[in-house]
Amino acid sequence: MPYDDLRGFLGTLEKEGQLLRISEEVLPEPDLAAAANATGRIGEGAPALWFDNVKGFTDARIALNVHGSWANHALALGLPKHTPVKEQVEEFARRWDAFPVAPERREDAPWRENTQEGEGVDLFSILPLFRLNDGDGGFYLDKAAVVSRDPEDPENFGKQNVGTYRLEVIGRNRLAIQPVPVHDVAIHLRKAEEKGEDLPIAITLGNDPVMTIVAGMPMAYDQSEYEMAGALRGAPAPIATAPLTGFDVPWGSEVVIEGVIESRERQIEGPFGEFTGHYSGGRRMPLIRIDRVSYRTNPVFESLYLGMPWTEVDYLVGPNTCVPLLKQLRAEFPEVQAVNAMYTHGLLVIISTKKRYGGFAKAVAMRAMTTPHGLGYVSTVIVVDEDVDPFNLPQVMWAMSAKVNPSGDVVIVPNLSVLELAPAAQPAGITSKMIIDATTPVSPDNRGSFATPAKDLPETREWAAKLQRLMAEARD
Repeated sequence: MPYDDLRGFLGTLEKEGQLLRISEEVLPEPDLAAAANATGRIGEGAPALWFDNVKGFTDARIALNVHGSWANHALALGLPKHTPVKEQVEEFARRWDAFPVAPERREDAPWRENTQEGEGVDLFSILPLFRLNDGDGGFYLDKAAVVSRDPEDPENFGKQNVGTYRLEVIGRNRLAIQPVPVHDVAIHLRKAEEKGEDLPIAITLGNDPVMTIVAGMPMAYDQSEYEMAGALRGAPAPIATAPLTGFDVPWGSEVVIEGVIESRERQIEGPFGEFTGHYSGGRRMPLIRIDRVSYRTNPVFESLYLGMPWTEVDYLVGPNTCVPLLKQLRAEFPEVQAVNAMYTHGLLVIISTKKRYGGFAKAVAMRAMTTPHGLGYVSTVIVVDEDVDPFNLPQVMWAMSAKVNPSGDVVIVPNLSVLELAPAAQPAGITSKMIIDATTPVSPDNRGSFATPAKDLPETREWAAKLQRLMAEARD
């Protein structure tokens, strides 16, 4: 059964041995973030963490690392916790094909239990806020699903965006948001500001695990995240109507924040320790005025640590970056076999493909750079043959070692767009991009001596599956 809220998923994690309750008193800083940071250093089966004894907070319930292992990611999709990562990505891609699945509207959302409005809004009285990295400029809501609508087409359900963006708390009823230009909320804000209007917004915290996955997914502008969540869940996503904005929000959220991004108002936001493993500096960013907060009694505050990989964010946005790129590339190049965009939200992508003719692999790589996600993120593409598993790094390294002649197989394209957070960009937002063609040349490209490759034995795949099954049984 799919999960309708965060609490249901936490219950399953606990039953599966994937939730660790920390009963001893801890400090909000540095203990909370340090513990979440540590989960990325103890192996791929790391648990979610639960804290309810935090010094200085009288009534805190904090969940960290909820998606922060392949075991937890599998359980979020309703798969056995030992499902290998490649199989998780393949299942993700299979469910994608069911899109769209219309959501189910429900009444009596649990977040309607309590309300703060207008001048009575005080986030500090609702959320146990803490910094994630020492150099952060303040407290952040870094695992929220932010809902906005296209001001020019507000009734278009597909253009209603649900996305994850960094949000700095700069006052009891004020936030700063960083809308990356290629993201949908930035498009919505630009349209609103061109009309001289504020942009209404809803921010939801503590969502069901699939909704959180979908909120970080690079989808087409007019594709509905709720309809994709239904496809991935195998059942309609439950939604409810936010009381102030009228927006569609997840039914099971812990907290729903409503307000507006104020037109043409800017304030310094940051610095923040980002998914790139580096701090991004302070920049002038749009401001959110909070007009209403609805929240469950005793809300669970869900946050994630992000920094030098791997951390929870890498598990969270790995498969949901691979699959959209795979589907978009296959629509034009059916020869594409698999896409591994696990690394730093797809700043580097590894693609395996068959080739129609010489030079084909480079064409696939260039298309990856011009997908909706590629325009802002994909900086390096490694292309390998169809018999190389892009999720098997030793195989990828072999292909690069044995098949790359730098004089003809490495292509540098200067002065292309990238998100401003990319630390290697110079100036911010501009970078050179690189293609590494690690495929076997095919006619009319007749370079090299690749006539007698050593292939896997025919029985190897069957034995690999058998060994994985026996290892999983031994662990249980």
